[in-house]
Amino acid sequence: MTNITGRVREAFRGDQRVDADALIARLDAVRRFLTAVDGLLPDAELVPAHTLVERAGTRLALSRDHTVVALAGATGSGKSSLFNALAQLELSPVGVRRPTTGVTHACVWGPLEGANRLLDWIGVLPRHRFVRESALDADDETALHGLILLDLPDFDSVQRSHRLEVDRLLGLVDQVVWVVDPQKYADRVIHDSYLREFHRHRDVTVVVLNQADRLPPAEVPRVLDDLRRLLDTDGLTGVPLLSTTAIDPAGMVGLRGALERTVAERQAALRRLAGDVDTVVAGLDELVGSARPAGGPDDSTVDGLNRALAGAAGVPAVTEAVQQAYRHRAVAATGWPLVRGWRRLRPDPLRRLHLPGPADAGADAAESLVAATSVPDPTAAQRSALGLAIRAVADRAAADLPAAWPGAVTAAARSRLGDLPDALDRTIAGTDLGLGRRPLWWRVVGGLQWLVTLAAVVGLGWLVLGYALRALGLPALDNPMVGQVPLPTLLLLGGLLAGLLLAALTRPVVRWAARRARARAEQRLTAKVARVGEEYVLTPVRVVLGSYAQARDALRDAARR
Repeated sequence: MTNITGRVREAFRGDQRVDADALIARLDAVRRFLTAVDGLLPDAELVPAHTLVERAGTRLALSRDHTVVALAGATGSGKSSLFNALAQLELSPVGVRRPTTGVTHACVWGPLEGANRLLDWIGVLPRHRFVRESALDADDETALHGLILLDLPDFDSVQRSHRLEVDRLLGLVDQVVWVVDPQKYADRVIHDSYLREFHRHRDVTVVVLNQADRLPPAEVPRVLDDLRRLLDTDGLTGVPLLSTTAIDPAGMVGLRGALERTVAERQAALRRLAGDVDTVVAGLDELVGSARPAGGPDDSTVDGLNRALAGAAGVPAVTEAVQQAYRHRAVAATGWPLVRGWRRLRPDPLRRLHLPGPADAGADAAESLVAATSVPDPTAAQRSALGLAIRAVADRAAADLPAAWPGAVTAAARSRLGDLPDALDRTIAGTDLGLGRRPLWWRVVGGLQWLVTLAAVVGLGWLVLGYALRALGLPALDNPMVGQVPLPTLLLLGGLLAGLLLAALTRPVVRWAARRARARAEQRLTAKVARVGEEYVLTPVRVVLGSYAQARDALRDAARR
């Protein structure tokens, strides 16, 4: 698997030019990366990237006509002597006491006014700024116009403030000339703490073996070869390696020529920033890797979440109440009219849950206006199941992500956990349970029940009237006969038997229809609960996954050259 770091070209750029527009595009990609991961990754991991964006923006906004070159070295390496020799002025103090250089000195070739803003940003005090201009120079210094040469404090100074100042300035300058001497060129401090850290800035690094005059002429090549070996080990293959001596102008020709080429190219600042981007991208690579994550958890995990949400929302209790309410209402609508009033005195099961009751039948709008329910709170087992389901969603979604991201995915999945109970309750309360309309067959059966009841009442009245007339000695009614049975008796008994038979035949249908109503309500509630899960759990997870994809793509763009 090829990671982003592997795509970053580590080869020494040498004379290759860095395109300013391409560099700005890479910096913009780093900025997009930071925007994508804002609030998702630890801030400590992003400090170098934020620093790069801030410093690069400032450096590119300042003078591009100036090149800032720093002379860095250990105590006694003679960098201040080199600084004075290049300037041909005694600008930086040189002496036996160590450390001699306690503050940074700057020498500017060309007008000082154009370099002041850059030196203000770097942090060189005005009293330590000098201009290398003289009427006696004629055109001798023209090749270095635009150079800002810094003499840094000793990086191995016993004073900690000096070391901190060196570290700060090394992050701001365009090019570094590392000055070593024959006695301490192999010192582990400079190699382990500095040179090795500059392996991604090889194209803006120069190493000089100063005080070469202290070596026998035959020893100079041997020492240079050994120093080259150490530099190769440090990852600085290909960097210019020169020998210098500040006491002989001829010993400065190579270094001066290197500085003239740097100034003429106007590439040092761009190459330095390109190296900074390489360093930052390599540090961020482990945060994003190269895997392309899935768009979210799989269907089985989502189904598990929906089941857990349904349990926590009380869907089983509500659907059970729907089944009971359907039977209650169906029997009240299709039962024997003489006992319907007694049936209506019994409480509606949905009313006990503050869901649409019998008074709401036929009013869908009223059902949607219910703001809260009395559905029982989820049990400890249901809450635990919901927590495990949410964790499963996060784990599945983050399965292919680098180590820095699962925590962000889990936090996103749980980010709205506190709002879930109210959201689920509102969803249950606002769901149309399908009981708002009376089925047509209820009315048909209810009408038949009224007809047979009316027949029984007519038959009973007819018989009572006949008995009353006979009791009063009045002429009896002539009851028509249906076969061997008087019509009033047939109406009474037939109405009663027909009502009982109709009720008995309707009971299985009511039970079957109640089960269908329960299944229909369960389907609707589950769909609504799934929407809550999508909004409160899955969407935040997908937002994090989208941010990861944006960060990965941005870092890939930042790695391109």
